[in-house]
Parts: sequence; structure tokens; C-alpha cells
Amino acid sequence: MAIPTTRSRGPAAPARRRMTAAARAAAKRVEQRSPGVRDAPREPSPRSPETGAAPPPSRRWLLTVVLGALLVIALAVVCLLGWQYREGRRAEAARDAALTAARKAAPVVLSYDYRHLDQDFARARERLTGHFRDEYRKTTTTVVGPTARKYHGVVRATVAEPASGGVPAASVISASPDRAVVLLFVNQVTQSTRVSGSRLDLNRVRMTMTRTSGGWKVSAVDAL
Repeated sequence: MAIPTTRSRGPAAPARRRMTAAARAAAKRVEQRSPGVRDAPREPSPRSPETGAAPPPSRRWLLTVVLGALLVIALAVVCLLGWQYREGRRAEAARDAALTAARKAAPVVLSYDYRHLDQDFARARERLTGHFRDEYRKTTTTVVGPTARKYHGVVRATVAEPASGGVPAASVISASPDRAVVLLFVNQVTQSTRVSGSRLDLNRVRMTMTRTSGGWKVSAVDAL
């Protein structure tokens, strides 16, 4: 019959228990954070437009371009309006100056006397300009002058005036700063050996006036 034996625990058992407890404590310390270690800084997440953040660079660039274009357009409009206003003022001043010059020029250009044709034609040419001046010289030299001398022709022209007096009958049809067209009612009294007594002609004359360095001068005359 076997004799039962009893397992004795010897002195090593308490040591193993202490080592097991120490290992568990060390594991817990490893799991815990060390107080001297800090978390790495987190990168800030981009803010959405709804939070009031600044627009991205591409949108800012587009906004700058649009504002610049609007500024250029506004400046162009202001310059255009200023130019139109200035041209309007110049045209208005031209109307008055051209009308006055036409009233003075008409009696000189449309009159002559066979007794002093050269002087009359020279005075008239001083009021003319451009190609019309050359045409006038040619016509008076080849046609009007010889005819007036032959028949003792005398023509006196005046701008018609109202019976009650007042401003002569003339008005501006169109005007720009350097050119104007004036309509005049001209009375011409003609005397010659071919006419018995005096003949009165009531004419409507369209006179084109051009600004020159010497003032407003006649550049065309048309009988209507």
C-alpha cells in the first residue's frame, strides 16, 4: 500500500507571488501615460466658408480682377461724359460765332460793282477758304468780271431783316466745333444795262462756315 505523500511548498512560493505582483504593477505603469510626455500638436482643420474664414486665394484674385475692371469702366464713362459735355459747349459757342460771321460775309461775297471789281473780289476772297476760294477766283475772273464790265453790272446783297426791325433772317442748320451750316435769306438788287431799272431777287442761301486760324470763313455757298 502506497504511502500518501504531501507536497510541500518550500520557500520559493512567496518569491514567485511577489514577482507576479510586480509584473502586473509594471504593466499598469506602461499602460499609463508618463506625466513628462506631451501630445503632439494637432494640425488645425481647415475652416469652412460658413465659419467666416477668408476666401481662398483663387477667389480673392477673381474679386480683384472684377473690381479693377469695374473701376476702368467707371473711369471710361466719366471721361466720355466729360468729353461730350466739352464738345457740346464748343459746338454751342461755334453756332454763335459762325452765325455772326455768315451774316457779315454774305453781303461782301454776294455783292460787286463793275467800277471797282478787283477791290470787291479781293475783299470777298478774304472771307473765303479752301477750294471754294479757288473756285470763286476762277469764276469771277472768267465769267462774272467780264460780264459786269460789259453791262455795267452792280449787285448789292443784304441779309433780309423783319419789317419791324430786329435780327437779320439767318439761322444755324447744323454745327460742330469746327464747322457750321447757316441758312440766310438774302435780298439782291441788280442794276445793269440789260435790266430796266432795278431788279430785286429774294434768295435763300446756304452758307457753310469753317473755323480757320484766321476765324470763321466761308467754305461753300449754295443757292436754294
